[in-house]
Amino acid sequence: MAKSILIVGGGTAGWLTAGYLARRLGSDLPGGVSIRVVESAEIGILGVGEGTFPTIRRTLATIGIDEAEMIRRCGASFKQGAKFVHWRHAPGQAGPDHYSHPFQVAESPEGMELLPYWLLGQGGTDNWDEVCGPQKKAADAHRAPKLPDHPDYVAPLNYAYHFDAVALAEMLRDKAVENGVAHLSDRVTEVLVGGDGAIDGVRTAQHGLLKADLYIDCTGFRAELIGKALDMPYRSCRDVLFCDSAVAMQVPYATIDDPIASCTIATAQDAGWIWDIGLEKRRGIGHVYSSAHMDDGSAEARLRAYVGPASDRLEFRKLRFEAGYRETNWHKNCVAVGLSSGFFEPLEATGIVFSEIAAGMIANLFPWGGDFESSARQYNANMRKRYERALDFIKLHYCISERRDTDFWRDNVAQSSIPDSLLELLDRWRFRPPNEMDFDLQVDIFSEMSWQYVLYGMGWRTDLTAKAGIYRYHDEARRAFAEVRRQASFAIANLPSNRELISNAHRRGFGTRPAAA
Repeated sequence: MAKSILIVGGGTAGWLTAGYLARRLGSDLPGGVSIRVVESAEIGILGVGEGTFPTIRRTLATIGIDEAEMIRRCGASFKQGAKFVHWRHAPGQAGPDHYSHPFQVAESPEGMELLPYWLLGQGGTDNWDEVCGPQKKAADAHRAPKLPDHPDYVAPLNYAYHFDAVALAEMLRDKAVENGVAHLSDRVTEVLVGGDGAIDGVRTAQHGLLKADLYIDCTGFRAELIGKALDMPYRSCRDVLFCDSAVAMQVPYATIDDPIASCTIATAQDAGWIWDIGLEKRRGIGHVYSSAHMDDGSAEARLRAYVGPASDRLEFRKLRFEAGYRETNWHKNCVAVGLSSGFFEPLEATGIVFSEIAAGMIANLFPWGGDFESSARQYNANMRKRYERALDFIKLHYCISERRDTDFWRDNVAQSSIPDSLLELLDRWRFRPPNEMDFDLQVDIFSEMSWQYVLYGMGWRTDLTAKAGIYRYHDEARRAFAEVRRQASFAIANLPSNRELISNAHRRGFGTRPAAA
């Protein structure tokens, strides 16, 4: 019988997994699973993953995190999606200079499917992200997704967060310990492997030999257990995703009242892109780039040019990574979670959501009766498909660009760099838009709506000419588009700004009326 877990490594991945499993596996109950986390104070938290996916709300609620407390402790702000600037066209070229991927699922006020009517021109000249729902315009106006009197994690507009990753890891640690997780501050000196190929324990500097039924590797890119000890191979995806480097800095606001962006801003560059994330007291800004297409000095110069004169007194951090994942993430009695499992790049905040998915699957597949092999087979098959589908989605942002101004963009649209699975999807969508038949929500992180936002934001053309005659509700569609515009105006007029809602969370929390001025 399996009744104990040892998580090696802390950080966001380790403590999120610990806190989630503690609640799901009853660590505070007599018959629950014993969970320990061993992390070294000598190894700092990477702390650059400041964006999340809407699933984080359910995860934090399960762990028992109070939303307003998280806002206060983690310097968090509300994220309603991502804004992509200069991905379709290079700066100075004719055509739209940006599009958005909102989190809101498009729902017609009249209960009809609006996309075909937009493709047939009934939505006017506005882009798909603007006509299908109010969130894009609300986010552009720096609106928050909810009112102060909405309860924790409840809102009319779908949302996630930006936060200080180091502060979040500390908060998750405190909550996990409160929920029954043992915290060992120590350094792992050796990983022991038994004759059957399973982990037989980890030796530490101060606590000696530590044993468990299940070991979870949260040691980041080092992959001390799954990689170094168990030799599970890492599948590189560098032939598909070229970015492998980043330089990042923290930029204070010019004034304490500066607006806080309600989305991640991703601005395409000659050999990558720059992220711009607004937190309560600062912006996190970084340049993700391909070292095969740009040298480090030029990348730093691009970042400083984006930030402006304020960057002159700021230091930056340099990061290296290789896009890819492990096809075997659960081997014997060891599971990789977080960066030890895989990482593509910061685009679309897939890093933390994969840790959420892993924690959820481990809870559901935990081998109570010792059935490690059957749990591992199901886990690996599901996680492998998730990585494959997410890889296609991230590549979509690059491969249908109209940019041809640098080698980086020319290489990205080359058919040889596009997975066959993505080419198949694009072939389907020449004459019909993405729909539920193309996706399996058991493995797809991104639904058809997300694909539609990126596809049509990048200017993809789906030709409905052959079937245009079957669409009979043109007047109703025009009314629905008009209603969406009205809803956007209403949201802008009635929702507080991102900064206003954050300030109210600091003063009064949620589920309350705004504090008097």
